[in-house]
Amino acid sequence: MSGTNAAIPGCGFHHVAMRAADFDGAVRFYTEGLGFRAACSWGEGDSRAVMLDTGDGNYFEIFAGGKRAPGEAPPEGAVLHVALRADNCDATLERAVAAGAQVTMEPTSLDIPSSPATPVRIAFCKGPEGEIIEFFQCDRL
Repeated sequence: MSGTNAAIPGCGFHHVAMRAADFDGAVRFYTEGLGFRAACSWGEGDSRAVMLDTGDGNYFEIFAGGKRAPGEAPPEGAVLHVALRADNCDATLERAVAAGAQVTMEPTSLDIPSSPATPVRIAFCKGPEGEIIEFFQCDRL
């Protein structure tokens, strides 16, 4: 569903960024596993970053240099999860699992109790850095 923002011309979602302790593993998960494409990259070592095209003009940015002790869970931040549109939620989750994701919620159909009610199919998994990813299938939103 497209629209315009009268207050900020040209406004729209551009990208989400995350910092990865295993930069190469995270890039591999999103490119080989989920089919994102590297649009540009820069830097070296812990200063590396890459902007990945999700396929629809939106981007997912990964920065190297994430620090945590082996086995330590990533810190919880203000972003609860990243939701990715999917035409087939079930098949998309299967692809993510094949790439190493851990399922946190199996595909589920539900109606968002909105006005009007909005039927969706959703699934959740953990990506390689512990980030929560939602696959969101909906004809209306």
